[in-house]
Amino acid sequence: MKKTVFCLIIFLTFISIRGLQAQGPPITGDKPIMLGAKRTVIKTLTEIRKTDTGLYTAVPLMVHYLPTSNFLVGVHIPYIRYNMDGTGEKGNALGDIQLLLKYQFYKKDKTGKTLRMVAKTVQSLPTGKDIGFGGWSMDAYQGYIAWVTGYETIKYGISSELGYNAMAGGDQDELRYKLGFGLPLLKPSYPVNQINLYFEYQSSWFPKLDEYQLFYSQGIQYAKGRFTWEAAFQFPLIQDISELDKRSFSIFLGTRYVI
Repeated sequence: MKKTVFCLIIFLTFISIRGLQAQGPPITGDKPIMLGAKRTVIKTLTEIRKTDTGLYTAVPLMVHYLPTSNFLVGVHIPYIRYNMDGTGEKGNALGDIQLLLKYQFYKKDKTGKTLRMVAKTVQSLPTGKDIGFGGWSMDAYQGYIAWVTGYETIKYGISSELGYNAMAGGDQDELRYKLGFGLPLLKPSYPVNQINLYFEYQSSWFPKLDEYQLFYSQGIQYAKGRFTWEAAFQFPLIQDISELDKRSFSIFLGTRYVI
């Protein structure tokens, strides 16, 4: 059943692209559109996550640099705050540091539109505590590889990401699929002055546990010049799980600046 739902989501992605109007990049996902060479992006995307076991917060400092126009390197250093209901344990700590590499291997530009594809990998180092804060603090080495596709025009854009995350010595390997759409509320202008609504999905299947989760995020983003501010609310649609912590919701608050 879990595999069927996962495959259905991917199938619906392709049959619904033609009727959707959106604007990238997504908030909770990634984008294949890269800036010019020698550019630096400093950003953060705070996540406040409520689960059955407590309340967790991750505040990452993210620095991305493009040595060339089609290659990006980055580092994510998260500050973690946790309050675990069951044990009463709480505190602040460094999370799992992540190293990011992205390579844009395909680009097709036409007037007012572009299609791009990116291969990426994220290597998570076990620098955080094992508090069960998936994606942020697991005290385990993890390697993630993914393929990101994005199609954007001056009127709409669509992005998707299909990847696999392997956890060393653990049972939480994950096949992950993300799909994001957006809706611009203002006319295109230069310098940038845009407000976008975002509609995003994340599907996660854990093959070793045979468990499945599906999340939906509703977000809004405001871009002005080199600054961007964004916020999103994420909640579960499906949680067919027993070993993993069930999530109630996540709140995302982000800022980014292009140098």
